[in-house]
Amino acid sequence: MVDMRYDAKVSCVLHLKVYNRCKDSKLRFFSLFLFNPSVDLSVLFNVTDDKIIELYSCGRQEEAFNGIVDAYTERLYWHVRRFLCSHDDSNDLLQDIFIKIWTALPTFRQEARLYTWLYRIATNEVLNYLRKQKVKAFISLDSASGILERKIDEDAYFNGDELQRELHKAIQRLPEKQRVVFSLRYFDEMKYEDISEITDTSVGALKASYHHAYNKVKSDLQKLF
Repeated sequence: MVDMRYDAKVSCVLHLKVYNRCKDSKLRFFSLFLFNPSVDLSVLFNVTDDKIIELYSCGRQEEAFNGIVDAYTERLYWHVRRFLCSHDDSNDLLQDIFIKIWTALPTFRQEARLYTWLYRIATNEVLNYLRKQKVKAFISLDSASGILERKIDEDAYFNGDELQRELHKAIQRLPEKQRVVFSLRYFDEMKYEDISEITDTSVGALKASYHHAYNKVKSDLQKLF
């Protein structure tokens, strides 16, 4: 991942280069916050959720947003990529997600923790994207899971072994709810209580979904290995 912690001069130069190269207005908007020389980037080293909330509460919205980008870009990228199975698609959607986060920040009331709130936004955007792709797949008489499995095979950035490749393929064949809980529990190692906040699903239902998903994935892999 790109390290976005620079001194003010470097930040200013990069901001101008990125801004001028971004013909798409959405990317221009995003670049303003990634390389904004007016923001004190020193506060973003090892920034915590509490610090981000404190910055936003004090009216330092841009610094708070940069803190979110700094702390969550890599985590959300991998969360998204496990569903989209493509580096390029994941990068594109991640930009949409951060724009959604920026516009939604004024609605954050701290009833939920920041990281579950961010994952909820990211997960909803991922599922909306996949539902649109599912419609396109139906129109083309193809299966959505089949398309994702081919993306895994074709992704030049995938560097796992054959077992890992088949694991990710098996996950794509799971129903939507099972895929979400399996990803958050297995890869992100989240507690069921946190997943419950993200998905608005009871802990009991999540445990059942994970159990079914785990057994399906295990069965698929045992047929191959």
